[in-house]
Amino acid sequence: MRLEGKVAIVTGAGSGIGRGVSLRFAEEGASIVVADIDGPRAAETVALVGEAGGNAVAVTADVSKGVDVKRLFSEALSAFGGFDILVNNAGILTWAPLLEITEEMWDRMLEVNLKSMFLCTQEAARYWVREKRKGRIVNLGSVNSDYAIPGNAHYSAAKGAVKMFTRAAAVELAPYRINVNAVGPGGTQTNITEAFQDPEQVAAMEKNLPWGRIAQPRDIANVILMLASDDAEYVSGQLVFVDGGLTSKMPGT
Repeated sequence: MRLEGKVAIVTGAGSGIGRGVSLRFAEEGASIVVADIDGPRAAETVALVGEAGGNAVAVTADVSKGVDVKRLFSEALSAFGGFDILVNNAGILTWAPLLEITEEMWDRMLEVNLKSMFLCTQEAARYWVREKRKGRIVNLGSVNSDYAIPGNAHYSAAKGAVKMFTRAAAVELAPYRINVNAVGPGGTQTNITEAFQDPEQVAAMEKNLPWGRIAQPRDIANVILMLASDDAEYVSGQLVFVDGGLTSKMPGT
């Protein structure tokens, strides 16, 4: 198993991609710290990991808040004595025309989708540097890290920044043998992508995808697993799109 004996902290793990990552990592032998702002959902993920024979603990935390991040990492150390992997998955998605985005919407989008990555990355890296341990960080970007879609300028801005934060962190942390990478999912069927719960909208999107279907959380989790494993020892600072070929397709074809 690729993560035997490893401990992973996964943020936003109460549902969607974060839950998929937690389950996939557990299959490969990792113990999981399931972090989510929604305590009951985090507990559900822990139960599912347990049903699959894995080991996990839940921590309720708003990772856009520094005090919660410090408590999250403290509880992870108390539960498992250390950790090896951080998956910065926590995120939100809202839609609004540029002229209607409020200051509050803008601030919350960047707090959850970007600031949380900075806070968690800094806390994890400080621990690994102090303990002289290797580490793996995988950030959740998006196809919007490179491509804008009308109606979510605040989301695109946050995800574009995730790409550059990943690169900057990878360069600074490489001397400590801490890998930092990102994945960029395309349309993925999760609780925050409400449009993908409508069969007609799903069918319309799938017609435009070279692979012919939208992603499931496990599709994204498989790539995150690779980047979090020893197979990615020499990979850092990369954004890997997991989008069924969407970003490779010529518009209008």
